Amino acid sequence: MRSIQDIVCVVLGLACAAGAGTHAKLAPVKFTDVKIEDTFWAPKLEVNRTKSIPHVLEQCEKTGRINNFAFIAKETTEPFRGHIFHDSDVVKVMEGMAYSLATHPDKELEARLEQIIRWMAKGQLPDGYLNTYFIATDIKKRWTGMQHAHELYCAGHLFEAAVAHYEATGRKTFLDVARKYANHIDSVFGPGKRHEIDGHPESELALIKLWRATGEDRYLKLAQFIVEEHGQAKTHKLCGTYCQDHKPILEQDEAVGHCVRAMYFYSGVTDLAMITGDQGYVAALEKLWQDVVNRKMYITGSIGVQHHGEGFAKPYFLPNYDAYCETCAAIGMVFWNHRMMLLRGEGRFADIVERNLYNGVLSAVSLDGTKCFYVNPLASRGNQHRSPWHGCSCCPTNMVRFLPALGQYIYAASAAGDAVYVAQYVAGSGTVALREGKVKLTQKTRYPWDGGVQIAVEPEGHWEFTVALRIPGWCRGAGLKLNGKAYRDPLVTKGFATLTRKWQKGDVIELDLPMPVEQVACDPNVEENRGRLAIQRGPVVYCLEGCDHAAPVSQIAIPKGAKLEAKFEPDLLGGVVVIKGQGQRHGFELKDDGSIAQSSGPIDIMAIPYFAWDNREPGEMVVWVPTDPPAAAKPENVSIAYFAKTAASHQWRADHIRALNDAILPKSSGDLSIPRFTWWDHKGTTEWVAYEFDKAIPLSKAEVYWFDDTGRGGCRVPKSWRLLWRDGNQWKPVEAAGAYGVEKDKFNAVAFKPVATKAVRLEAELQSGFSGGILEWRVAR
Repeated sequence: MRSIQDIVCVVLGLACAAGAGTHAKLAPVKFTDVKIEDTFWAPKLEVNRTKSIPHVLEQCEKTGRINNFAFIAKETTEPFRGHIFHDSDVVKVMEGMAYSLATHPDKELEARLEQIIRWMAKGQLPDGYLNTYFIATDIKKRWTGMQHAHELYCAGHLFEAAVAHYEATGRKTFLDVARKYANHIDSVFGPGKRHEIDGHPESELALIKLWRATGEDRYLKLAQFIVEEHGQAKTHKLCGTYCQDHKPILEQDEAVGHCVRAMYFYSGVTDLAMITGDQGYVAALEKLWQDVVNRKMYITGSIGVQHHGEGFAKPYFLPNYDAYCETCAAIGMVFWNHRMMLLRGEGRFADIVERNLYNGVLSAVSLDGTKCFYVNPLASRGNQHRSPWHGCSCCPTNMVRFLPALGQYIYAASAAGDAVYVAQYVAGSGTVALREGKVKLTQKTRYPWDGGVQIAVEPEGHWEFTVALRIPGWCRGAGLKLNGKAYRDPLVTKGFATLTRKWQKGDVIELDLPMPVEQVACDPNVEENRGRLAIQRGPVVYCLEGCDHAAPVSQIAIPKGAKLEAKFEPDLLGGVVVIKGQGQRHGFELKDDGSIAQSSGPIDIMAIPYFAWDNREPGEMVVWVPTDPPAAAKPENVSIAYFAKTAASHQWRADHIRALNDAILPKSSGDLSIPRFTWWDHKGTTEWVAYEFDKAIPLSKAEVYWFDDTGRGGCRVPKSWRLLWRDGNQWKPVEAAGAYGVEKDKFNAVAFKPVATKAVRLEAELQSGFSGGILEWRVAR
């Protein structure tokens, strides 16, 4: 570990520069200096302001998260409720509220924000400590469980919210609370004090934000101390890869452990690299970036495979159905890559920001703004859906703070103050401060649906500077015009086309970024995607969704080189460009003699943007589509039931009746990885499901695989069941040759006297106090 004296000397020498950092190539532009006025992002920001923030705020109130602050302020007698990390949800919402108020004043929202701040100030202990869990339960246990207690994590989010409030309102009430708490933390941790880290990085980047807002050097020194303390086995018991505490940062060359924790940690390290110029940091960050982007990132920009540990897996292991891709990790990728762009001045980092903005991040929230994905798979059998809330609700609270500050990712200035950078293409305007004065840029574009971008340049005066325009990595053959004339052979440096001249008001740049529909191949090292292609147009990744197709999308192939056309559909999913063409279906057919054969043929396909899936009726979804006709189900798994129409007495809204006969077999009765049918939330009742065929079918056997989520939910195998067949208009019990089984983790088969019928019904008597469900129900001749 480097001596803390060396670190302090570096920090003290640079503490006067409270900007991006004296060693950064670019300086950030605050979101308050940017106006977003397009037809893509502006409506989404309005939904976030009017729907998402109120919804998440209401959930925080219902679950006691906000009341906990009133409790420690002695403003209520309702006791503490919730988990040890719930303070972080509240302050993230507060950060989003502050960002929203900065651009859209709202007296009611502001009053609610100020009330929480008053409770915080009143409940804060005299020594500055502020955490509702430990103040409300047992203050003697504070700082005793650093690996899992999330105290510095919650504090870090509080610091970020306080800085946002200060920048939005100019008031220091919340900032004073944050400073008092940070001073307390600084009295506990640091050289000559405690050498420990929090199990969840966040305080590192947050302390630097607080330093930038206050100029208080102690916060910067503490941030670097914490960064340097990671992986130091001589000073504290290591928490391992999960907590980014396995190696010192300078020794790291592979991304491991919990993805969100990694992103927050890397972001803090990147901040320090900008401030200190430490080339050890820069080298380590580059190695980590190469590992993440080239070996562990999905096409959507998302990261994370392992559901247990929410972390990275081995290189190139990127399953689609089992992808984790936590929303917070995608947001973290934006945080980190934006900082890397500022540090290095390279467009490749802004490319990753863009890939996440339009795919990995945006897919998280429903179009109405009231539901959110925690996990974002790249293929679904129809059993994943956004939820209005989560027990661990880091993702929805992260989304509501992320979106209102979107403007900060669009522009940047060179550290020398002689160039303005356009990193993202969003209609609206931004004002960038350069050395000689301010420059206003106004974009007109229909991005991401159209690659044409018009940029009006309006400097305060008339002087020479550079305008740098990012040429996305996906783009080939960009065109450029200046004041209506072709600008040939612009200098392209590190992903940016640069135009240097004496600019004046009235100058207009026209950038053309061609957006053909492309079938994108995956790295051949990713075994699961061999023989598959994904559809991408511009920055947008597409998927096939079940409700748009006449066959299960898992049975559809799109040949390589297929003719695919883009079309804007203004009335679909809020207005999106879809991709249409023809694919090949590979499925099964029922012969006249009752035998089952494989079948194939052409099928019309329509791909929608991945970010918009699961906003209509539930169904399958795939991103990576085979180029040769696939078989979704194995022939031996297909029974006559596969061809039946289905009906039920009741179906839970998040379940799928097609799960009854989709020929996807479970691993156990508690298998949550495949579609399921349940009668939830009916309990202790008699319920039914039925099959109906186009013509009378001879049947003599049935078998059912029950759903039972003991230990996780309220579904159990039924108390009893029976089978009926339809004779004309009358339902009659079959003459069963044996008992009706209700065992878990197996097919429960029953043979019966043969019948010829167009319909069969399964009736189940549910256990008292419980519901029930079915994973697969097969019938046979």
